[in-house]
Amino acid sequence: MSAPKKVVLAYSGGLDTSIILKWLQTEYGCEVVTFTADLGQGEELEPARQKAELLGIKPENIYIEDIREEFVRDFVFPMFRANAQYEGLYLLGTSIARPLISKRLIEIAKETGADAVAHGATGKGNDQVRFELAAYALNPDIKVIAPWREWDLTSRTKLLEFAEAHQIPIAKDKRGEAPFSVDANLLHTSSEGKVLEDPAVQAPDYVYQRTVHPEDAPNKPEYIEIGFEKGDPVSINGEAMSPATILTKLNEYGGKHGIGRLDLVEGRFVGMKSRGIYETPGGTILLEAHRGIESITMDRGAMHLKDQLMPQYAELIYNGFWYSPEREMLQAAIDKSQEHVTGTVRVKLYKGLASTFGRWSDHSLYSEAHVTFEEDAGAYDQKDAAGFIQLNALRLKLLAARDKRLSK
Repeated sequence: MSAPKKVVLAYSGGLDTSIILKWLQTEYGCEVVTFTADLGQGEELEPARQKAELLGIKPENIYIEDIREEFVRDFVFPMFRANAQYEGLYLLGTSIARPLISKRLIEIAKETGADAVAHGATGKGNDQVRFELAAYALNPDIKVIAPWREWDLTSRTKLLEFAEAHQIPIAKDKRGEAPFSVDANLLHTSSEGKVLEDPAVQAPDYVYQRTVHPEDAPNKPEYIEIGFEKGDPVSINGEAMSPATILTKLNEYGGKHGIGRLDLVEGRFVGMKSRGIYETPGGTILLEAHRGIESITMDRGAMHLKDQLMPQYAELIYNGFWYSPEREMLQAAIDKSQEHVTGTVRVKLYKGLASTFGRWSDHSLYSEAHVTFEEDAGAYDQKDAAGFIQLNALRLKLLAARDKRLSK
């Protein structure tokens, strides 16, 4: 690959991406544009601007953007319409953020005339795949630089020596080995590495940042009502809110009640297994509520088919194929299934659990007249069930008759 002339770097302002910024300048002699995304990670982003300026980036080449609403509206909510969970448990908080970051990297590259983008993902993880598959899907001609796969800064000591040699500020707590690595956005926090690497050892309490311990959560349950329109939440307790505001509020409820903790050993796309601690308080509540409203508004056949499609859909997101035609095909089917997923769900929050305790909708398929144990006034003729059973039993009878004949 020829040396890039201008690179757009996904820049957090932290030590690692600051080292990458300087490395790009010294290794390639190229101009660097920084992009810092506010995805609701809960950190002050202005220091990233100051750090970039300190490292010689022109003010016009520093992009800091609040993209929380786009993140929730166009990425998180479509994923939750599918009830997506990777390996049956993980709500894909890190996975779903990467295609949006890549989208902005490519857009900024076009705006600034950059011929390359760069990220700080390591060569062992999933994020390198997600960033790069998304980038190539959006611009097949873009150069992607992954310093962790190229440089010889293979230890924390070498990284710190490089930082000191280039006057990159080092926070005092960065001089030793970090206890664990954290990724955060409005949907979740993800912690992995170091003290978490032995899956047999319980994660220390200090790893959890967004949720109280369920045992320390309030002793009194709290009930909230979430309103849905076409599969997306639109209100809490009758108050209409924007997508990011809804998720922020649900995070507050979930954090208070110790909801959304997950200790998971997962199969990475690159082949190895890793142990992660996830906190997804608002997302866990949302998943429960969404399933609650689907239960009365979706047809059985559509719901069961959607549940069969979900693992494949979740795996596509996890593996970085958000912009693939197969993900878009599945999304179209999922969105079609949500046309009548409108109504309200009452959820009980208590000691780490979110449980549906009521649901109602003008689009409901639930018919008390048909299901009642009382007199149904002719809504359902129970004698019809006999023929239904006999037809479904016919093949089972034929199988049993054959087996009986052959066993003689």
